[in-house]
Amino acid sequence: MTTEQILISIILFLAMLMFGWGRWRYDLVAMSALLIAVVVGIVPANNAFEGFGHPAVVTVAAVLIISGALKNAGVVDEIAGRISHLTETPILHIAVLTLVVTVASAFMNNVGALALMLPIALSTAQERERSPALILMPLAFGSLLGGMTTLIGTPPNIIIANIRADYQGEPFGMFDFAPVGLPVAIVGFIFITVIGWRLIPKARLQYSASGSLFEVGSYLTEARVSAESKIIGKTLGDMDGLDQSSIEVIGVAGKRRFARAVRADYQISEQDVLILRADPSELRPFLDTHGLELMSTATPAFIEPDPDNDSLAEGIVSNDSELIGKGVEFLRRKTARTVALVGLARNGHSVTRRLRQQQFRAGDVLLLRGDSDTIHQQFSLLGLWPLATRSLDLNRSRRVLTALLIFAFAIALGIIGVVSLPIAFLIAIMIYLLTGILSVRQIYDDIDWPVIVLLAAMIPVGDALTTTGTTQLVANSLVVITEGLPVPWVVTLILVVTMLLSDVINNAATALVMAPLSIAMAEALGVNVDPFLMAVAVGASCAFLTPIGHQCNTLVMGPGGYEFSDYWRMGLPLEILIVAISVPAILFFWPL
Repeated sequence: MTTEQILISIILFLAMLMFGWGRWRYDLVAMSALLIAVVVGIVPANNAFEGFGHPAVVTVAAVLIISGALKNAGVVDEIAGRISHLTETPILHIAVLTLVVTVASAFMNNVGALALMLPIALSTAQERERSPALILMPLAFGSLLGGMTTLIGTPPNIIIANIRADYQGEPFGMFDFAPVGLPVAIVGFIFITVIGWRLIPKARLQYSASGSLFEVGSYLTEARVSAESKIIGKTLGDMDGLDQSSIEVIGVAGKRRFARAVRADYQISEQDVLILRADPSELRPFLDTHGLELMSTATPAFIEPDPDNDSLAEGIVSNDSELIGKGVEFLRRKTARTVALVGLARNGHSVTRRLRQQQFRAGDVLLLRGDSDTIHQQFSLLGLWPLATRSLDLNRSRRVLTALLIFAFAIALGIIGVVSLPIAFLIAIMIYLLTGILSVRQIYDDIDWPVIVLLAAMIPVGDALTTTGTTQLVANSLVVITEGLPVPWVVTLILVVTMLLSDVINNAATALVMAPLSIAMAEALGVNVDPFLMAVAVGASCAFLTPIGHQCNTLVMGPGGYEFSDYWRMGLPLEILIVAISVPAILFFWPL
């Protein structure tokens, strides 16, 4: 081995140890590996940051942004509304949610798909009085299975496609992964639904009614009947959804300043102000369905929020807050009218008067609207304890069909070759911005920057494996070791090794390391490189043995109450099954 080959091998070995150890975040480990490679002269300084402009990096960032746009548009609420009645039995509950996330993750980032479905899973589990552990691990595994089926489903597929483009001049297409990924996803889904969830330790499946450390309860809030509302002229008793949710109409303000109690036969008029007691998670769909506009106390009229700077935050009135005994006018003066009260929750007490008539008490939970850059500074000024951040999509408008059509348009542009897929996604993002589905600020918030840094840093380091001849050296050594073995067994070996690596290090890093190695092995054997690349693509997405192998597994560990050793119980038989299905499929659809 040459000095350069020894150095790059040591750098990658240490990087993988650090990835597996998890003591430092993977983006810091990747950047450290890149800097060391530059300092020792393996990666030219001029090429150090080329990874940030790589199509794979741009595509991953764009998919994360589009995931946020689809969530903003109300896609998750639409899905939740359509499947909530299909969760009566445990198997049906697991099957429906896992199927949705599996299909969704084929067309959007799998982490994004899981993030969309996670609140639905927790909500339906609580509604059915089932342990979240019953649902969440199948959900995480389903998101990984769905990601295998398309180019954009998971970062390893994007990376493999671009590596093939560098090697052969043509990347894998949008659905080139489907002939292998689809049967794997179908068989994996059936296994998870019928057998896999039964392998989760029974102790995790015990339902506990104490779901969270702090329950906000229902907010008192106000909504105005818009001119386009379909409920104008109807009675309160005719409003859909009131008997199927926790939302309660406790009064109507009409054109008068003060609210009054009304009966079910009250006829609704334009500009009526409905006084609602509602859970924030159910409020947005209710407003969308009935054409209502969320009000705030900033002015008597509804305020159209600035999508780039507007933010909602929750805080508890502390015992020494100046707000105690004061009302909305004091809050407005204290914050120079930069913060408005949108909702108020008061546990243990009946709250029926309008927001502007309330006097705050210690322990009240306030839902405030203000500038994203300053609202949390106002918390200290007002004597509020901030609650943990959670998604409150009360400001967005429901644009499900529009968002899906824009996404389908971008996919079509990429498939028929009008533009490359990264460019098609950037076009979709621009349209989302122009239509108001996305805000400029959210573009930066939705990108998982550690993943971007990981990819951008590891691409030059991975390239160094090839430029120093290390991949060819390792490939030749493996060919000698596997001499006499049929080529299908070598493909199987590549798949299994990639699987094991993806269980301890990031799947994108696994793909970046294993893809050049697999190409070199195929060349040494004198066979087609495509089945080897497909084996790497499948293996890199099979992080089922540990909670650290993939973000989806990590994401459900806390809410599901899982321990480290729980994952392999379902994950090991699933990985064995995937090897048995995928190797024959790879060799059939991508012959040697």
